[in-house]
Amino acid sequence: MEPREPLPPFLLAFPGPLRDRLVAAVLSGEKVSTSGLLAEYELEGEELPPVGERSALIDSEGREVAVLEMTEVRVLPLGEVGLQHALDEGEGYRSVAEWRAGHEAFWHGEEMREAMGDPSFTVDDGTMIVAERFRVVEVLGPGGASSG
Repeated sequence: MEPREPLPPFLLAFPGPLRDRLVAAVLSGEKVSTSGLLAEYELEGEELPPVGERSALIDSEGREVAVLEMTEVRVLPLGEVGLQHALDEGEGYRSVAEWRAGHEAFWHGEEMREAMGDPSFTVDDGTMIVAERFRVVEVLGPGGASSG
């Protein structure tokens, strides 16, 4: 089998139980979108992923478990996130209010505040987020080998 080109990593949350749940939701097809902070991209000096880009979904152990393809990237204020995006995140949210409460808890958490370099970091309606939609192109087996 031909080795493939290395893909940029696609990271959900921080390693641990939350990442494990999110990765499982992607692999099951429940999770087809995610939200990040534009400020985080800016802080890390990262470009937004272009539509069509492929990346490697990384689990909590640092393994590549799937190849994802970006199908939509939108930058919008937190206060404008709609119900379909909240539902498509595959985390069981039934309303935008539930989605927002869950995301605010994460974004206001100690790990995120440390990553942002601001112990009092908070979000509000005007905070710009990156809403990404993706599809699973390939599920990978142990060691990044194709399982199909």
